Amino acid sequence: MSVTVRVPAKVNVQLAVGAARPDGFHDLANVFLAVGLYDEVTVTPADELRVTCAGPDAGEVPLDRTNLAARAAIALAARRGIEPAVHIHIDKDIPVAGGMAGGSADGAGALLACNTLWGTGASRAELLAICAELGSDVPFSLVGGAALGVGRGEQLTVLETGGTFHWVFAMAERGLSTPAVFREFDRLAQGREIPEPVASAELLEALAKGDVEALAAAVSNDLQPAALSLFPELADTLEVGRGAGALTALVSGSGPTTAFLARDAESAEKVAEALRASGTCRAVRMAAGPVAGATVL
Repeated sequence: MSVTVRVPAKVNVQLAVGAARPDGFHDLANVFLAVGLYDEVTVTPADELRVTCAGPDAGEVPLDRTNLAARAAIALAARRGIEPAVHIHIDKDIPVAGGMAGGSADGAGALLACNTLWGTGASRAELLAICAELGSDVPFSLVGGAALGVGRGEQLTVLETGGTFHWVFAMAERGLSTPAVFREFDRLAQGREIPEPVASAELLEALAKGDVEALAAAVSNDLQPAALSLFPELADTLEVGRGAGALTALVSGSGPTTAFLARDAESAEKVAEALRASGTCRAVRMAAGPVAGATVL
């Protein structure tokens, strides 16, 4: 018997970042939107815990117990006093180290898959608590749709959305370390007052109404200057997408994937074509959102 869970990527339509806390983390106001790029995580009973992975950039995915999918299985098993004796296989389609929460998605997917396989009966609240222990983006990967994350981003409020938004994503030639981007944020912020992070009322209203132009006017990412400082070439990719008709362009989360909001599916196709022809990125993907979170297939 095996269980397969499909889990989506995310884009941050707002990422407001506060000053560094004593624990080294930052308070966030993080508006997530789940988009239709997916990893599939399959768990099968085995003699011991092991992880395998296939798909684009699979060679960059750790296959030991540091993998968030493995950590999710271990965390749930520990709560139930059982051995995490499963083979976890990840069919990867979410970009690796791309700021789209691919690793977090695998953690949430493995957690839901193991919960289903083992019949542990863990409640949604318990699963979300385990997700929060695993990482700041993992709870949203379980929930999907659209949500506001505060604290480290793990405390979620589900948001209403009034329509579908069409995105184009450009994958960069190399990755960016999330901790490195936050360190650069702190360096660039030295000597300035950092305001408390709050969600944009205009952005939340645009999501609720499904107003793509209002959303484009309201998106923001406080980590973008840090990502561009570490990876200046991303500015060229952003410029190509804007020039091809994207309503807005931004670095997705901590990067280095860049995200382009298009007016509709046809406009998204034109933006994607221009990016593919530009030579400024490694690969281009289109996806719409919001979509559901982790789902047992």
